[in-house]
Amino acid sequence: MTATPDTPDKYSTLLARCAGLAPVPTAVAHPCDVSSLTGALDAANLGLIEPILVGPEAKIRSVAQEAALSLENVKIIDVPHSHASAERAVLAVREGEAEMLMKGSLHSDELLHEVARGASGLRTERRLSHVFAMDVPAYHKPLFITDAAVNIFPKLADKADIVQNAIDLVQALGIATPKVAILAAVETVSDKMPSTIDAAALCKMADRGQIVGGLLDGPLAFDNAINAEAARIKGITSLVAGDPDILLVPDLEAGNMLAKQLTFLAGAESAGIVLGARVPVILTSRADTVRARIGSCAIAVLLAHARRAGKTPEAL
Repeated sequence: MTATPDTPDKYSTLLARCAGLAPVPTAVAHPCDVSSLTGALDAANLGLIEPILVGPEAKIRSVAQEAALSLENVKIIDVPHSHASAERAVLAVREGEAEMLMKGSLHSDELLHEVARGASGLRTERRLSHVFAMDVPAYHKPLFITDAAVNIFPKLADKADIVQNAIDLVQALGIATPKVAILAAVETVSDKMPSTIDAAALCKMADRGQIVGGLLDGPLAFDNAINAEAARIKGITSLVAGDPDILLVPDLEAGNMLAKQLTFLAGAESAGIVLGARVPVILTSRADTVRARIGSCAIAVLLAHARRAGKTPEAL
């Protein structure tokens, strides 16, 4: 990720934290384009994962030949198409062959449908949610945005799971008490904006121990959430404003636009992961760079090892 003379390369820092950890067996669903296959094999070469490639073997080998990638000593499970790839990759996790799941060149919905399937999927009592881990050059530390990819219009109970998933993730990455800014268009509670009421309720839920491990504040508009001076000018006294680790967005549309604006206008780099399943799900975009895929793998590896050590909830 991005580095300046005064700040370390967060991408390199993330990989350094994985140094010495054993590679994690990972079912890679349908790695049938150059980007997804390269990402999986590069992660293997860095010692992050032990890939199990699930998809049409002839197609995988054709892509590897086209990109001059070696498949030596890489396990391939031959299935006919993308739907079968998703189904078989989930089965690999259920049967203990893999401890992580990684999206290849299939649609996210296709993979998550199998993850969320009742009897044969990987669901837990916790709701599935997505987190973008972002390195924004203008911000002083990693920034985690949730949920911008899975839950479209989450209700209050959904948001409680979404924020708890994110808190648990950030704690597993070494931040003891993550600061959570709950975003809305304004920083005051108004019955005309349901997101502000949800924000206030989530803060009270944290006060009552229904959400644990983080420091929550909201509603906060984006300016006073991310900038301490903007909060000061508006008279907001907050331990979160200007220094959040996590931004909880009101809905998927807002989150998706925010994450993409940071990427394309602010030069941010991102990694993506789905939480709330039995194992971490590395859910990257087909447009993601190999670097973004590696970052996502590194986060998932740290989570998987934290689970082995009993340091995270089973839902992660």
